[in-house]
Amino acid sequence: MNHNDIAAVVSGGASGLGNAVVRRIAAEGGRVAILDLNEELGQAEAEALGDAAIFVRTDVSHEGDVDSAVARAVDTFGGVQLAVNCAGILGAGRVLGREGPMPRDVFAKVLEVNLIGSFLLARAAAARMVDNDPNERGERGLIVNTASVAAYEGQIGQAAYSASKGGVVGMTLPLAREFARFGIRVMTVAPGIFMTPMMASLPEEIQKSLGAQVPFPSRLGEPEEFADLVAYIARNTMLNAETIRLDGGIRMQPK
Repeated sequence: MNHNDIAAVVSGGASGLGNAVVRRIAAEGGRVAILDLNEELGQAEAEALGDAAIFVRTDVSHEGDVDSAVARAVDTFGGVQLAVNCAGILGAGRVLGREGPMPRDVFAKVLEVNLIGSFLLARAAAARMVDNDPNERGERGLIVNTASVAAYEGQIGQAAYSASKGGVVGMTLPLAREFARFGIRVMTVAPGIFMTPMMASLPEEIQKSLGAQVPFPSRLGEPEEFADLVAYIARNTMLNAETIRLDGGIRMQPK
């Protein structure tokens, strides 16, 4: 599957890792629906990409929003062959904080966006992909989820975030097994420390300190490197049911 002959939906596509994927798809001749809550950034990006993109305001934790967004992409492009889950929130906080135990709703919100949101888009996209004509390799679609190295080495204050990303890793294999008979692959990428809008808001000295923790290359990852991996996954049909760490070899410390 190559970007130049696909239509895609990308959640969190208005900024960060998702935006790098959106731009990569459009640059290679594909068409893409940008799913995001940020209307200003999302609409501006869609306008900049012209006929290659549309923007659909989407709350990925809301079932109706996700289903409607995928339906609009199918109506606009005639189908969808690629879905990339990049929408997410950090939700950092200790379970036993200074102001008392973490409220249930705080923990649940992180899971609703990061885990349930990924499930909802994967489900909605797969339900449409089954109607695609298979390509020469029998493939009808590809779903790429975004986890995190925190799924494996969650730090203090990341209980909710790590649980949500661990869930994304955990559902990759069963989804891939279930969708295999339709010719739909499911893959997950677990990024390390990347230069995203959230990271860019931190002081430069903190950014350099975080980058120095990466064994090699000792720097923050670039969103384009994430998009490169998604593009490679799309091309290599043998990649399925697996999570790939994209982290420069970092193993996060407890704090």
